[in-house]
Amino acid sequence: MNKTFLLVLSLLIVMNGQAQQKKIDSSYNNIYYQQRMDLYNGLPHQKKAIVFLGNSITERGPWSELIPGKAVINRGIGGDNTFGVLARLDKVLEDKPAVIFLLIGINDIGRSLPVTVIANNYRRIVERVQAQSPKTTLYLQSVLPMNDSILTAAYLKNKKDTILALNKEIIKLAEEKKLTYINLHEVFADANGDLKPALALDGIHLKPAAYIQWVDYLRKKKLL
Repeated sequence: MNKTFLLVLSLLIVMNGQAQQKKIDSSYNNIYYQQRMDLYNGLPHQKKAIVFLGNSITERGPWSELIPGKAVINRGIGGDNTFGVLARLDKVLEDKPAVIFLLIGINDIGRSLPVTVIANNYRRIVERVQAQSPKTTLYLQSVLPMNDSILTAAYLKNKKDTILALNKEIIKLAEEKKLTYINLHEVFADANGDLKPALALDGIHLKPAAYIQWVDYLRKKKLL
């Protein structure tokens, strides 16, 4: 190999790496995110609360009504991803939650982000919780299944294998960090591994009544 060939080869490798990096869409800070953060930042502080942290699937849950008699905080933001959770994690940890139920990742998958990138963000979230609020019990919930037969958005379809791959990474992380992994597929997946049509609103989100089953499952597992 001559020097010119090696130089061209090196340039191609660098350009390919740059192209791969450009595909990583880490954006999260849209108008809706900002509005939700304005709301959350203006709410009264609650120490040692139970926090449900995630995206729209979490945001839509009436957690405080489903878990009466306890301090329960909803920190879901529709459209959020692992990058957005990392950006607002300090605020969540400020009041030293007693418990965090984390469910995030489907919007990362919807953007076709590599599982390795999402899993690395999960690791960063876990390590920050353990470092900044070591007395907080952190539960890692599985990314929920979807149902392609109901979904209308093409970009969300054919993601079953990716969801399963990410959940395997979350399981490995939970085992490594000695955390509890909550397999919500036991509640929401049918025999084919798809989101049960009876519980599905649009193929990705849950019908309101499905949250009752969610909380019942957490109670059955003695996590509440």
